[in-house]
Amino acid sequence: MNGTSADPLYLDHNATTPVDRRVLEAMLPYFTEVFGNASSVEHAHGNRAQAAVTRARAQVASHLGARDNEIIFTGSCTEASNIAILGAARARPERPHIITSAVEHPAVMEPMRQLEREGFELTVLAVDEFGRVDLAELERAMRDDTGLVSIMAANNEVGTVQPISEIGRMCERRDTFFHTDLAQLLAHRRVDVQVENIHLASISGHKAYGPKGVGALYVRSRSPRVKVAPINWGGGQERGLRSGTLPVPLIVGLGEALAISGRDAEAEGQRLRQLCDDFVAALFQRVSGVAYNGHPTERIPGNVSLSIDGIEPLALMHRLNGFASFSASSACATDKVKTSDVLIAMFGDGSRARQAFRVSPGRGTDARDMASFLEELIRAVEDLRRFAA
Repeated sequence: MNGTSADPLYLDHNATTPVDRRVLEAMLPYFTEVFGNASSVEHAHGNRAQAAVTRARAQVASHLGARDNEIIFTGSCTEASNIAILGAARARPERPHIITSAVEHPAVMEPMRQLEREGFELTVLAVDEFGRVDLAELERAMRDDTGLVSIMAANNEVGTVQPISEIGRMCERRDTFFHTDLAQLLAHRRVDVQVENIHLASISGHKAYGPKGVGALYVRSRSPRVKVAPINWGGGQERGLRSGTLPVPLIVGLGEALAISGRDAEAEGQRLRQLCDDFVAALFQRVSGVAYNGHPTERIPGNVSLSIDGIEPLALMHRLNGFASFSASSACATDKVKTSDVLIAMFGDGSRARQAFRVSPGRGTDARDMASFLEELIRAVEDLRRFAA
């Protein structure tokens, strides 16, 4: 169990994950013992740090089916997405048309909007009620001058997984680069960038039981080779795409986190899926007016997005704040409370979108945790409905 009488249950793993203890143990020596600058390869301290970075790069590449030289370490998944989108689009000015979806994270949508301000023509694809892109609509939207398509692999709010392999294949036929945000997917399965036709991909550390403050970008070096223009400048580290002294402990942590996920993801995914399925089934039996948001089957394990008639999510969170930490499906990028653009894209600006909340168990969550949360949730819903009557 991940909660005690003094510590609420943590059910917000789609927002961030705790660092796996195995990851922490791998990182610790690089804070105090192997502390050299990985660019200072002319002496032993720098060489040891560089060796650790090389090993981590290989671990990340292995999780993606990529070459080691195709991995660029960044400060976050957000930074990786900015480099990918701004850099790849600006490197192909002869293809000024770009495409994304209405359910993207701000880390993708905002650089897309920036490109639009620079003169690129942006198409934002609608999604269905499950949050999925229509492949036929994408096909109709693509043009001879479409240079970049960015569609996330899995949605952080409702868990829906997009058909990224099919999207990538469609892009390859048109010589269009395909970028995908893999932040929510890599804790749950390996990716094969070649088989799944991915040209650029953004990677997060803290969504996969690694540390905050580190991410990575995959940039394909094989045909079709992707050229990315730098968006900042400095000492030329990471092929000139992400200058700055490498944070060796964090990079080690990212590599170890993905190595662990590669070994454990299948079994852990089955466990989490069963936990969530049992929770949802029991809730539907005992509470009326519940809607399950996102695709019923094409979704990441460990994500439950719900809307309950007559229940405002912030009231629910305040009622349960001492027992469990979970998330309202409202904007997480700022401290402003507003209805999520993702839910509005799926359902319109109505009660189902406004009433959505997300429960996301993780490695530290067991069946007793979910059973306890279910009982507390049901009591809270009953109380809130009674007060509103």
